[in-house]
Amino acid sequence: MNPISPIVREQLAPHGVLSAAVYLGNFLLVTGRSPTGEPTGIAPDICRAVAERLGVELNLLGCDAQEEVVDSAASERCGIALVGSDPARAQKVTFTPAYVELEASYLVPADSPIQEVSQVDQPGIRIASFHKSAYDHWLQRNLKHATLVHADSVRASNELFVTEKLDALAGLKTGLVTVSQNIPGSRVLDGQFTGIQQAIATKKSHLEAIAFLSECVEYFIATGLVAALIKKYQVQGLSPAPLHKKP
Repeated sequence: MNPISPIVREQLAPHGVLSAAVYLGNFLLVTGRSPTGEPTGIAPDICRAVAERLGVELNLLGCDAQEEVVDSAASERCGIALVGSDPARAQKVTFTPAYVELEASYLVPADSPIQEVSQVDQPGIRIASFHKSAYDHWLQRNLKHATLVHADSVRASNELFVTEKLDALAGLKTGLVTVSQNIPGSRVLDGQFTGIQQAIATKKSHLEAIAFLSECVEYFIATGLVAALIKKYQVQGLSPAPLHKKP
């Protein structure tokens, strides 16, 4: 990696501390809490690796809402924020290439005639979805015929799927597998409708910081750090993102 510019440290850690926001609701990337209450998991460890590269201390902020994570970087409350990369969010912040990808698919009830992901987007099909999640943003942009029925949390979308007898439940595949265990006969469809890319975000005007953070992501993937963290926390349903190809 290239030497770190003083401008980068000023943009990301102006007082010698890197403040970093992570989304507590992503159970694949934030898997617990330390004895002191600090978030633990893949995303927090990526934040620590960035702080170590900068040579500064780390202050972790755990957020209950994904929009709060995005806004923390846009407002400079935090130097970096780790959250799903999405064009709607990219209007507020700039993202690095992804460091991991998460599989998003559908759960369907026992009596559903739907067998494949491609069959879900039909007229009359109603899909329970966690509003403003990364996969929900994708569905809002790409669905042509099916209707989204929104809930304000993952758990609420799971409950909505059952109580309203909806045709499908959108979500991260690992979570859907867990939900299916409590709904007899329900099935998680093979494949995925999209891969949710998890990346590092910072304020849009921090161009030098974005170049540095992008180099960090490339380094973390190439050296095997991301793969090692997935193994360390024994997380299934995600994989290191492919290295970003340079033009």
